[in-house]
Amino acid sequence: MEIITLQNARNYGWAGWALALGPTGWVAGTALQVTQPALWAAGAYAALAGGGGVLAALAWLGRRAAPKTALMTLTLGMALLAFGGAGLRAGVRAADRIAPELEGRDLLVTGVIDRMPERGADGWRFALAVQDARLLDAAGRPGEAARLPARVQISWYAHGYGSVGAAQDGAADPGLAPEKPPLAGELWRFAMRLKAPHGNRNPHGFDAELWLWEQGVGATGYVRTGTKKTGPLIPERLAPAKDRLIERARQWVRESILAHAADSDAARERQAGIVAALVTGDQAVIASEDWALFRVAGVAHLMVISGLHITMIGWLAALALARLWRLGARLTWPLLHNLALWLPAPVAGRIGGVACALLYALFSGWGVPAQRTVLMLGLFTLLRLAGLAWPWWLTWLWAMAAVLAADPWALMQSGFWLSFVAVGILFATDLGTRHAGRAPEGAGLAARAGRRLWEPFMALLRTQGVITIALAPLTLLLFHQASVVGLLANLAAIPWVTLVVTPLALLGALAPALWSLAMAALRPLMAWLEWLASWPLASLAWPAVPWPAGAAAVAGGVLLALRWPWMLRLAGVPLLAGLALWTPGRPPQGQFELLAADVGQGSATLVRTARHALLFDAGPRYGSAGEAGSRELVPLLAALGERLDGVILSHRDSDHTGGAAAVLLAQPQAWLMASEADPPEGAPSRTPELCRAGQTWAWDGVRFEVLHPPASGHTEAAKNTNARSCVLRVAAQDGRGASAMMTGDIQARQEKELAASAPERGFDLRADALLAPHHGSHSSSSPALIAAVQPRLALAQAGYRNRYGHPHPEIVARYRAAGAQFIATPACGAIRWASAQPDRARCERAEAARYWQHEAGNP
Repeated sequence: MEIITLQNARNYGWAGWALALGPTGWVAGTALQVTQPALWAAGAYAALAGGGGVLAALAWLGRRAAPKTALMTLTLGMALLAFGGAGLRAGVRAADRIAPELEGRDLLVTGVIDRMPERGADGWRFALAVQDARLLDAAGRPGEAARLPARVQISWYAHGYGSVGAAQDGAADPGLAPEKPPLAGELWRFAMRLKAPHGNRNPHGFDAELWLWEQGVGATGYVRTGTKKTGPLIPERLAPAKDRLIERARQWVRESILAHAADSDAARERQAGIVAALVTGDQAVIASEDWALFRVAGVAHLMVISGLHITMIGWLAALALARLWRLGARLTWPLLHNLALWLPAPVAGRIGGVACALLYALFSGWGVPAQRTVLMLGLFTLLRLAGLAWPWWLTWLWAMAAVLAADPWALMQSGFWLSFVAVGILFATDLGTRHAGRAPEGAGLAARAGRRLWEPFMALLRTQGVITIALAPLTLLLFHQASVVGLLANLAAIPWVTLVVTPLALLGALAPALWSLAMAALRPLMAWLEWLASWPLASLAWPAVPWPAGAAAVAGGVLLALRWPWMLRLAGVPLLAGLALWTPGRPPQGQFELLAADVGQGSATLVRTARHALLFDAGPRYGSAGEAGSRELVPLLAALGERLDGVILSHRDSDHTGGAAAVLLAQPQAWLMASEADPPEGAPSRTPELCRAGQTWAWDGVRFEVLHPPASGHTEAAKNTNARSCVLRVAAQDGRGASAMMTGDIQARQEKELAASAPERGFDLRADALLAPHHGSHSSSSPALIAAVQPRLALAQAGYRNRYGHPHPEIVARYRAAGAQFIATPACGAIRWASAQPDRARCERAEAARYWQHEAGNP
């Protein structure tokens, strides 16, 4: 069996090179299409795909007459075929979205629960395959048919949100929760309200809309519930589960594992979530604090279904099946005769191993690492059956092309790059060890035994060291964070999770008592990880770098990890310079920048000067899904390389303080100021300084001044926390330049008092950029305030189609009538404004446009 290499590829003629250049063109074409800012017409994609197919056929026909030209033609043809094919698929997916006129309407929808439902503290979330939809009239009666996307994602809240007549504080509504959990494959009828798939858009942040796009979700929404008097608003289970066998099995296993920890202590419940994730691939059941620990310790890859887990399952299955096959051959069963004569045992083992790996990958949710591993195992098996031995890089390339053929948008996932780069590095660095020397002929038994005991540990140490060096630049590039203790953590975690925890977790499906052993096995591992994570500088944060510098750094890490001569490997060091020396740009002396983050229905604004940074408000809580601090603000600050000097919480409402604890934990050096003396929830040790009108300070030639509340405002009897909101004005050039004002949730009465008293108190209320009070609520943005501030730009932070109707159309019209441009985060994403250019704002959705993004439209 001769191995194809770049050196002897010409011996195989045109086909040898075509095997390498064909998938290369496919990957390149896919990459060009998925980075388009907007979709073209379907006809353009069809023409390109057809032209690509013609070019590939011409290349085949001309391979003998002009082989070099044919190879270039093949590469271009495959690129065009991939580009056009992905574009056509994207067009179909873009057309399968909810119509704007159906958003927010009451609908009666019948459908099948498509995948395993996710459960949280506030209810259930699941994908529904729509079969029928009808509009509901005011009396709750179904009317005309409505066209909905094929798949919608639904939240069924347990606390009464979405119910008719539910209390404003979210009090439980009797009868809302189902008698038993909804199951994958069941047919249900729900009353619901839907909207277009929409997520927050911040610089370097998670793209929720891309995730929904990949899942084929054309709308999101929530179940509407009520009493028996409302008839159709009562969710109805129409038929038991009939299909979705794998999803039903996943759900049964997950619920069984979690039931083993029911009524136990919190630590055991968290361990049960990890075990359930290792078996079923449901990452949502792992607690957020555990995810934070795994990221700091550098072992997050072990707590999801990775290629390592699937390869282990395939390997064990191959060994067992080959052994059984040989046993069957010895028994010479009457009906099958000699099994080994029909199919050799090693071949049967490989085929069975791939089949078991495929089943496990499907059972675990069929993520990108699972796809890559199964495709590689299957390709290796097919090549061995065909008597071929491709080089690792060719198999790796074909697996990459196959993954992108199945899911072009996988290219935009961080897991795709981590998975393929890690596998490529392991293959590349293993080439030099194939012909490693053996022990000397006269070595003694004790020496050989010691070598056998020592070699596995050294192999693990070398493998983990190679992966750590090679992936560190890529990890910093993708997540702006890398674990310093990851090498030590993985030396214990990889064998323990792979050889102990995961097998026990999987075998628990046959003997449920083993799930308890798997949870017990996690305890020493968690203690080890917590100890490592407590080290100073256990994790390294790094700002986002431009992609050319990042790509060079990744190449540098790969060079350092290869088993090449040191003179060649050291060439990777200069390539790391761009990553190591990069510092994000900052405003010049005397100027400042403002970034109004897109945090949904809440407020969080970052103010940056030449050498300082301030966060005004910390965003909302998202129920059981977390809060803005850990999900949006901490990653944003890390990507920008910001070290906060201070945090101001305008008032204690949860849509302004929900992320404060996470931000203060990540930025312990920052001082805290608030309108009330109570520590923010989750940070009991941080007692804030009270903000008072008249407080001033200067950073780098930029003046900061608190305008509200007055000292008496802290002791007033009114319970309205909005009235005590801190109001901050920031002015460039020591107060003489462009300025911005952040207002919290002050209301019309406080606005009028502030405008009336400003002259005698010496306050200058004029501001070029104004964060609209109370998210643009009808109760704020009074004519008196607008006249006093005279803003060029009015900025509103609000959630898309939020239940409060923020920003109110009348308020938007009021600002525009005063000559101000009004910009809201649902349409813009994060809003950037700079005092050096006070008449314009930059929108994240426009600057990082992608065709799958939802266009909300500015109010």
